[in-house]
Amino acid sequence: MKATYVFGHRNPDTDSVCSAISFSYLKNQLGENTLPRVLGHINKESSFVLNHFGVKEPDYLNNVKVQVRDIHYCKDFMMRELVSIKDVVDFMQENHCTAVPIVDEKKHLISLITLKEIAMMFIENTHSHLTTSYDLILKAVNGQEILRFKEEFDGETYAGSYQSQTFIEKAPLKTSDILIVGDRFKVLHHGILSKVSLIVLTNHCTLDSELLELARENKVSVISSSLDTYNTCTQIALSNYVKTIIMNPSPMVVHELDYLTDFVAEANKLGHTNYPVLNNKNECLGLIRITDVGSYDKKNVILVDHNNLEQSVPGIDEANIVEIIDHHNLGAIGTSIPINVRCMPVGCTCTILYQLYQEKNVEIPKEIAGLMLSAILSDTLILKSPTTTENDRIAVLALAKICGEDYEKYGYEMLKAGSSILGMAVEDIIYQDFKSYKVGNENLGISQVITMDFDSIKENLQEYVDKLNEIAKGDYGTVTLFITDIIQNGSYILFNDDSKNIIEDSFGIQNLEQGTFIPDLVSRKKQMLPKIMESLERNS
Repeated sequence: MKATYVFGHRNPDTDSVCSAISFSYLKNQLGENTLPRVLGHINKESSFVLNHFGVKEPDYLNNVKVQVRDIHYCKDFMMRELVSIKDVVDFMQENHCTAVPIVDEKKHLISLITLKEIAMMFIENTHSHLTTSYDLILKAVNGQEILRFKEEFDGETYAGSYQSQTFIEKAPLKTSDILIVGDRFKVLHHGILSKVSLIVLTNHCTLDSELLELARENKVSVISSSLDTYNTCTQIALSNYVKTIIMNPSPMVVHELDYLTDFVAEANKLGHTNYPVLNNKNECLGLIRITDVGSYDKKNVILVDHNNLEQSVPGIDEANIVEIIDHHNLGAIGTSIPINVRCMPVGCTCTILYQLYQEKNVEIPKEIAGLMLSAILSDTLILKSPTTTENDRIAVLALAKICGEDYEKYGYEMLKAGSSILGMAVEDIIYQDFKSYKVGNENLGISQVITMDFDSIKENLQEYVDKLNEIAKGDYGTVTLFITDIIQNGSYILFNDDSKNIIEDSFGIQNLEQGTFIPDLVSRKKQMLPKIMESLERNS
């Protein structure tokens, strides 16, 4: 069963990390195949939570773009170097392809053979030399085994088409040669005495007892072909090992982890039709044709704790969103098919997950209960945030009982562990919990840091403002950093210089200075974001 990725937003907070793990566990208990993932480095608080409850950190998910391995290309489509040219041509015709990768015994790519190259080879060359096996010759000339003394042949081919005496005089045969001839006693006798490696009889001819015995004594292999001399000469050339016509030992290739968009761009530039597909071990996996790019499997994903494109994984527009569990306002994510969406006005995504566990009648293990409890305590600031609902309180009491924690005591330990900014770079602090929003044609960035140590930020206040200004010069009109102190129950605010009027209007403060403390301002979702969005809409 194809795995579905479950993940929260970029710059993951505790709710995002714990929701991904908890919902993935629930889904798997219900018989689905899901994998929890994170979209960035987890913060100190989340790390504390995972360590406290002995849960492994989810793997990092770089993107969900369509890759070559997701395309319905010709998998396991390749041939070994010791097959015949005829086998290759037949293989192409049977599979309606114009090329095939040639590999060695370890599936390492040797060449890409195309039908055009084979055709040109026969047009431009005489193909008198043969390097092949007895069995491949039998197959090529629709032959019957008469005598077999060798399994492989490597020599020139001669057709006994002259008068006998002329042929004997003009064709001094060597022991490595292959003689193609009909019912011509003298030519056959000459070939056998010359101890050629192989005689191919045409038109169903056979050797009389005298020549047969002579051939046996001289260890000359013999095959009888059903074809006439002309067609035998033509078809026997197709019995050559395909390795004898390798023209391009370094063809253009793609790797299974390459992105579809990159492959299409490169293919349009090169103009080729066929490309061998390799894995990271340099093994050939098959052939991709430019006509295959329209058929592929998208990655299946479940979004938790977000539903906004700007906050999700790169390539989300190329994925199948199969479910959304969130407690934020609805963003601009569309789907091609109906999906399950559970969005509720509660303080934390894990509150919704707690209800889903109850509805599905799935027992919550101690460690999962601990993760869900931690997420709710983090998002609701130990149930003190204005986002807190009765559903959050019910979930906290139930989950604390399962995992055996005093939720208030544990909650303060958790927030304290996550609030330290000692030794962190300014940029890391800002991006620790940074979220982007689209308001009309403008991008809004809101970062929130929970710490009781504003003094260390105040010492380098201008450095923070400079970094916000730098971020704003990219794609943002307004960028803010709220430093939330849960003891004082409020937040200090920093902002990019060009957004001062918007921030003053948002919070009704004239002559607003950087680092101003705003009491009772602790919730990004219910207090910070709505006020700034309203101001941006009023002033647009």
